[in-house]
Amino acid sequence: MPLIHIHYRIFVAICIFMLRPQRMKDFVKYTLATLFGLFLAGTAFLILGILSIAGILATENTSPAIPSHSILRLTLNGELQEDVPEDPLSELFGSSYTELSLKNILTAIQKAKEHPDIEGIYIEAQDLFGVTPAMAREIRETLKDFKTSGKFIIAYGDNYTQSCYYICSVADRLILNPQGQVNWCGMASQPIFYKDLLEKLGVRMQIFKVGSYKSAVEPFNSTRMSEANREQVSSYLNDIWQTMLYDVSEARALSVDRLNAYADSLTTFRPAEELVRNGMVDTLCYIDGVSRMLQDKSGKRKGKLPLVTVNEMAAVPPSYGKGEKIVVYYAYGDIVDRATDYWNSSIINAEAVCRDLKKLRKDETVKAVVLRVNSGGGSAYASEQIWHEVKLLREAKPVVVSMGGMAASGGYYISCAADYIVADPTTLTGSIGIFGMIPDASQLLGDKLGLHFDVVKTNRHADFGDLSRPFNPAEAQMMQGYIQRGYRLFTERVKEGRKMPLHEVEQLAEGRVWTGRQALKNGLVDENGGLQAAIRRAASIAGLKDYHTEYAPTPAPWYENLMDNRKKDYLNTCLQEAFGAYYAPMTTLMQVREWKGLQARIPYAPNFTN
Repeated sequence: MPLIHIHYRIFVAICIFMLRPQRMKDFVKYTLATLFGLFLAGTAFLILGILSIAGILATENTSPAIPSHSILRLTLNGELQEDVPEDPLSELFGSSYTELSLKNILTAIQKAKEHPDIEGIYIEAQDLFGVTPAMAREIRETLKDFKTSGKFIIAYGDNYTQSCYYICSVADRLILNPQGQVNWCGMASQPIFYKDLLEKLGVRMQIFKVGSYKSAVEPFNSTRMSEANREQVSSYLNDIWQTMLYDVSEARALSVDRLNAYADSLTTFRPAEELVRNGMVDTLCYIDGVSRMLQDKSGKRKGKLPLVTVNEMAAVPPSYGKGEKIVVYYAYGDIVDRATDYWNSSIINAEAVCRDLKKLRKDETVKAVVLRVNSGGGSAYASEQIWHEVKLLREAKPVVVSMGGMAASGGYYISCAADYIVADPTTLTGSIGIFGMIPDASQLLGDKLGLHFDVVKTNRHADFGDLSRPFNPAEAQMMQGYIQRGYRLFTERVKEGRKMPLHEVEQLAEGRVWTGRQALKNGLVDENGGLQAAIRRAASIAGLKDYHTEYAPTPAPWYENLMDNRKKDYLNTCLQEAFGAYYAPMTTLMQVREWKGLQARIPYAPNFTN
């Protein structure tokens, strides 16, 4: 039956139904009642939403009151990042994906040390990921400094990951669920290689590089690690592991040999009672027992135990005077020429960074700048632009670099112009090298998709870089020469910044990755320490005795681009949950399309399995 006839019969049936007076009356009554109910509900939700947002805005800049006998609650659960923009709506409505701010964690611990109403710290060890060894160590060292106040630290976990255990090992009392586990197994790095996948798709990467250790291109032209890369990865993994062994050995009064033996025996599958006997943990109990223990330690025998969150503690105003201003400027993520549509929103946008550094240079109230770098590099051109601004800034006022988890390749490029460089012993740095990578998709386009191309050009190289054909020998030679010049420029920048002879720089370069401890020995950094050590050094160079720190760049208000951020957060959540530890290397394939020109990047994403 034609569709128009069906619609006509429905229309007639409705008209007949409506002609009955009582039915008509009931229909109108219930329809109006429904509409009125929907209007009231919509109005109520609108008012509630406005009041909620108004409440958030009203309290956004107010510092919370800390009750007496409070305990700082440090929950190690989620992805750890250098800093996380405020998002009150996530806190209000909850989120399946938690991002932790390293800046807020360190600030909260430092303030808790001095605050008279904080009795101690309670650490909940859950599932911490995205954490580099240097980030974990900076939290641990800040907790270690907290203990000098005489206040307590108690840690509890159902299952300790290795990173969480390393952080929590500094606690006065390390508690494990009676049925829990401690993952203590050593370190591994497992890169992913894309060469065969790309070949199946009909894509071949044309690689140009300088440096036998510059292995960022290996996933695209090989199926295994080169001997040079295996050597450097083995070197920095073992150096980081030795640092972790020493730190845990000192805290738990266990020898390094015993800790290595426990790692070889895979403590993850050992009974909890055995972990108490061998000294890995102090006691076993459930969460209710931990609550009673915290009640006793805090001195608050009755009522609800006042636990203060990291964000609440970080928002407490400092107790010291203002003094002169030192600005800590955060630069973390991939170094790019300009903002792009990355999967990961943490980028060092050269345009924005150069603009911000110029403002700091001209601001006479800023007496020194600490550049906090956590980056495995990126665009060599963008790195050069930032290096230039750091150099100009250094001419106006002291600049000290604080290296986070990584400050390698482009990350080291933007750091080497500073007056002074501070790196954690487990920071990955160096990787002084350059590469270029251009895809040849001629097989994909021609053999697999059946696309064929012809060209008319006015000059010999007018179609240079076209994906439909590979480079010819002359073009490949010119591209390699371009890479060589970029490498020479990089080594010259290091020579100038570090005041080292060029031949010494070349011995440390070749794309070789060093730990912060190794870099201190070979002269690529000046001191091993964290952010606070860098701030103290900046104050010393500037001749400041009374000073305070401010942080930049100032994040945009949380309500700007609200829907766009929610969409990206949701997408990242799904990808993180699906890929877990493989999230970063898998999304690398998406980001390769943004790699334009010369690249200064660390080999792989150092996806530590720990």
